[in-house]
Parts: sequence; C-alpha cells; structure tokens
Amino acid sequence: MRGFRRPRPARASLRWKIAALAAATACLVVAAVGVLVHLWTARDIRSRAEAQAFNAVYSAMDVYRRTGTLADGAELDPAELPAELRHPADDARHTVHDGRVYGPLGPSVWAAQRTAGPGSPVLAVRVNTGPQLYGLHRLDLTMTVASLVALAAATPLAVYGAGLVARRLRQVSETAVRISAGDLDARTGPTGGNDEVADIAATVDLMADSLGRRLRTERQFTADVAHELRTPVGGLLATVDLLPPGETEDLLRARVRDLCALVEDLLEISRLDAGAEQPVRARVPLGEVVADAVARTGLDAEVTVAAAHGPAAAHGPEDAHRSEDATTVETDPRRLERIVSNLVVNAHRHGRAPVRVTVEGRTVVVRDHGLGFPADLLLHGPRRFHTGAAGRGSGHGLGLTIALGQARLLGAELHLDNAPDGGAVATLRLPA
Repeated sequence: MRGFRRPRPARASLRWKIAALAAATACLVVAAVGVLVHLWTARDIRSRAEAQAFNAVYSAMDVYRRTGTLADGAELDPAELPAELRHPADDARHTVHDGRVYGPLGPSVWAAQRTAGPGSPVLAVRVNTGPQLYGLHRLDLTMTVASLVALAAATPLAVYGAGLVARRLRQVSETAVRISAGDLDARTGPTGGNDEVADIAATVDLMADSLGRRLRTERQFTADVAHELRTPVGGLLATVDLLPPGETEDLLRARVRDLCALVEDLLEISRLDAGAEQPVRARVPLGEVVADAVARTGLDAEVTVAAAHGPAAAHGPEDAHRSEDATTVETDPRRLERIVSNLVVNAHRHGRAPVRVTVEGRTVVVRDHGLGFPADLLLHGPRRFHTGAAGRGSGHGLGLTIALGQARLLGAELHLDNAPDGGAVATLRLPA
C-alpha cells in the first residue's frame, strides 16, 4: 500500500560502475606498461646500434690505416652521410642517428671519423636498425592483442565480482526499505564475508532493533494512555449530562465529546499498530457504502457514483445518491466507511469547499479545493499530531493516519496528491 510519494532518484547499477572502473584501470595499466616497454626497447635498440657502429668504425679505421683498403660496410665520404658528420670538429669518432629511409634501408645509426688530419676523407659506417624497429612494431602489436584478450577475460570477472558486492548491498537496501515500510522484524542477517558491507548490514540490523524497541515503547505508551483516559473521560461525559441546560453545558459537552473522539482515535491507532484488528469482509455495493459514509459525517459533499446507466450525482448528505451501483466489492464495510469519513472530514477541516467524492470502479477519490497537502506530508506521509501547515487549520492529525492504517488492513492503496489546479486529492483503490 502506497500512502505517499517517495522520491526515486535516477541511478546507475553499482555493478557496472565497478566493472567500468576496473576496465578503465586495466586499460590505463596496459597503456602505461605498453608505452614504457616501447620506449625502453626503442632506446635499447638505438644504444646497441650506436655501440655496434662505434666499434665497426674503429675496426674499419684500423684496417684502412694498416692496409689502405676499406673493410666491409665502411665508406669514404658517402653521399647519404648526415651533414653533422661531414666536417667533424676533431679526429674523434662520432655517432648520429639518421631517421631517413633509403630504399630497403630503414632508420640507421652512422659512425664516422677522419682518416687523417683536417681536410682528409671521412670514414663512415652505417648500421641499419630497420629489422630491429620492425621487431619493435611486432612487439607493440603483440602486446596490444594480448592486452585486449586479457581485458576481455578480466571484464566478466570484474562484472561478476562487482555483482557479488552489489547483490549484498541490494540485500541491505531491501531490508532498509522493508523497515521504512513498517516491517520492524525485517533483518539483513549474514551477507557473507567480513568487510565493510557486512558492517553496513550489521549496522542496519542494529538500527532496526533500536527502532523497533522505541516504536514498541511508543505504541505501548499510546495504548496505555488511551485506556487510562477512557474511563475518566467516560465518567466526565456522564457528569456533563447532569449539568443544567445552557450555553456552558453545550460548550463543555462539545469539548468532552472531542476528547472522547481523541481517546477513541488513539485506541484505534494502538490496535492497528499492534496488529490486533482483523477485517470482517462482505460483498457490498461500493457506491452505496461511500454515499452512506459521506451522509453520516453530516458535512456537505458532492458524491458522484459511476453507475451502470452512467454517473449520477448528489449534493449534500440529505440527498446522497443511492441508486444501484454496478460495482460490488468484497471488503469490510465498517472500515471502508471509516476511511471515507476520515477523508471527507479531513477535506472539510483542512481544505475548502466544494468537496467532491467520486466513485468509479474500485476507486474512490476525495478532493477539496483548498491549499492542498503540504510537501512534507507528500514526502514523508502523515504524522500523528502534526497537520503539516498552519494554513490547513487545526486538528490532531490522526485522521489520515487512521485512514492509511485501515487501508493497509484492507489491502487497499491510499494515494495522497495535489491537483494541478489546486486542492488535495486522496485516491483509495480497493483490491480486486
């Protein structure tokens, strides 16, 4: 039974959030490792090529100076030699990385040295790094494929692991929802594991135990007070009957009757809270029961019943419509009358005329044209001894509480809302 609206913010599943975070983390790790491996391998390839070229030009220079011939791979002033090696500043050996591509040769490392003094030819050796860089490219491709495969295998595991956590959290959430709906015996119990989720579950159960003790104490106190007041208030009412007629007697009698009604309301709430009430069901015409309930309030209300031959209306309790209604329901007529009368009295007490009661199918709608229900009442539901707003008039705030309790007992749904053009709307839907 839904007695008021509860906000339901949009949400994304925690399972997918955790899975997405795990996948993003894996992608970052893979990318970082791939970049580091690529940079380290490329640097190693270049360092090895420089050392090889440096040693090769050393050997070639030794051969050239002893025999005057060029060793394999050595050249004198080659055309492709980088400009910075054509005219070295000294006779020492120098190396330069050349990223240019010459036919089948890829990026290379050059090493060069003058054969004699200034102006002498330059002996140069080139070491091709193309095969090593091609191997680096294949390594990058292999790491990428392996990373994708690992990510594809890890993502379902992350989803499954996150689902375990989300399932345990959902169990705690469902318990909290049941407690907020009035099931004070709801407990989460063991959720598996010994972590933060288990701590949350234990805290919710502890909160439910404390809340249950407090509410049971409050309900017992309300019942005890109502029972203790019933006898002296009844005696007070009998004593009022002994007063001589007059204005004072009428005023006092009205106040004592209000006090009697308050005590009876408290007793009714205590019985509903204790689960001591049981409905006595019977098949009754819904429209007729509603019209009788409105008539017994003695308040002016327009009753519209959607009968078999079309809607018919009545104005005021004295001429309430009593034609045959096409809808019969199996319910407790006394409790149904109690709900309707409380809604009509609440509409007159806290709203403004005209008050309209509409019966259609299994639905009863009571609407006034006042300020409407306060936002706090729509959000949290009616509270005892709280009317919600000063502009809605006086009262002890038990009428809607009793109506909600009786509707819950009948298995009906009582929904409170405000009309777009102003006024409070209470919609009672009886079960099929």
